Amino acid sequence: MSFDKIIGHDNIVIFLRTAIKNDKLTHAYIFDGQDGVGRKLAAMEFAKAINCKKNIDNSCEKCSSCVKINNNNHPDMKIIEPDGKSIKNKQIEEFQNDILLKPYESNKKIFIIESADTMTTSAQNRILKILEEPPKYGVIILITQNSYSLLPTIRSRCQTLKFNRISKEKIKRYLIEKHGINEEESRILASFSDGSLGKALNLYGSEEFKNRREMVIDIISEIINGDKLKLLDFTSFFQDNKENINEILDFFTIWFRDMLLLIETSDEKYLFNSDKIIDLQRHTSNLDYEKIPKAVNIVEETRKNIDANVNFDLCIETMLLNLQEV
Repeated sequence: MSFDKIIGHDNIVIFLRTAIKNDKLTHAYIFDGQDGVGRKLAAMEFAKAINCKKNIDNSCEKCSSCVKINNNNHPDMKIIEPDGKSIKNKQIEEFQNDILLKPYESNKKIFIIESADTMTTSAQNRILKILEEPPKYGVIILITQNSYSLLPTIRSRCQTLKFNRISKEKIKRYLIEKHGINEEESRILASFSDGSLGKALNLYGSEEFKNRREMVIDIISEIINGDKLKLLDFTSFFQDNKENINEILDFFTIWFRDMLLLIETSDEKYLFNSDKIIDLQRHTSNLDYEKIPKAVNIVEETRKNIDANVNFDLCIETMLLNLQEV
């Protein structure tokens, strides 16, 4: 059954199934949450369940409606994606014309608008006109990362469902049971997923991810034990991976966090980097406890400066030198 595919959002699934079963569908929904938590999957499964010809509150996956939606060729289910970096006014104008046409073969006509929070102001004003007087057969699903980027008048006319981060335990269990990934690797992937199943799956088998992580561990080793001139040789790594800088800075803060936990508890159970316990033990033995929070603050200050468009190379060089001075 379709809703069974959705991991970690049981309350949302119950809410949607109840709405279908009791014929209490709202004309517009906002599915809000970070990338990879299952917002689009939930929207697709919701659309299938609404128009399924055989089930009451779920999809059968076998009727003509379910099959067509799975193959992206259902005449009464449309997906609108950003044109470039945003949803344009012209796209919403076409949507306006389309939704006024009655369904071809289903009771409901469903529109899923991806990255709806990227709609231009004019596009938002256009969609607001539909939300003010929606056709009875229309169901609109706005997928957002930040619903507050939408006009308050749009939000007030939609049912907002918040897709929170998925627990590490649920992600780990899913990776083991559905993808046959061993427990150790599943735990590492879940730890670095930031609550996103999609991110965990993307990280699986990613050599780039593994290489960046290994390089950060090498850099921290050099910070603790090495000399300043050699440390600055690593600046090219940051420049080459500029688009992944937040992930790299996360590696730093998570590593220092693990060092604190290891010193305080001597328990490996809660470590993100449990597979690197020997390196962590070596680092904790060579860095005083009170210096570790200072190192975390330096990394987070670097993140703020990069976000504020301070010169990237200068930010990295300053971070590396300040970390060694700690």
